[in-house]
Amino acid sequence: MSVVLGDKFRFAAEAGEPGPLCRVDLWLAGKWLTCDDNMAYVPQFRRDVLDTAAWLRSGEGSPLPFAGLSAEATHRRLMQRAGDDDESEADYQLRGRFRVLLWGPTTDNVTAYLFRVEDRLVITLSFGREEHLLSHPEDAGVVFVVEIPAEEFVGILEGIAAALDAS
Repeated sequence: MSVVLGDKFRFAAEAGEPGPLCRVDLWLAGKWLTCDDNMAYVPQFRRDVLDTAAWLRSGEGSPLPFAGLSAEATHRRLMQRAGDDDESEADYQLRGRFRVLLWGPTTDNVTAYLFRVEDRLVITLSFGREEHLLSHPEDAGVVFVVEIPAEEFVGILEGIAAALDAS
């Protein structure tokens, strides 16, 4: 029996039959994130999801770092020199402060950033894997943005970790 939590047009997760490897599908802003690899190694994936939930529950998460820039523009600015030889250590550390959904191979096809605005989260996401963009050209260059109450997002994370606990 699979478990579905959340709203696919904000954030949702679906876990398949429990086991050491389990199908986990994630959606953000109506986009299926785990389209390239939806088989999660449960011990690692569950731990990473719980770490994110605990981090957010403790009040962590920073506001948008650039005054006057939208979440989409901020995402693009953070990605500007990502991985380039001339990327400064300060830029690398700044980007790292906002990265989210770092849950192993299941989510390594996306780059996501999280910004906290009081009790709400603004999450931005872009697809970067060339194979994905070739089969989904409509995603090329697009930054998807969603706003969700922090409590709702954390609840979904804790719910998916509970569903995977049976594994």
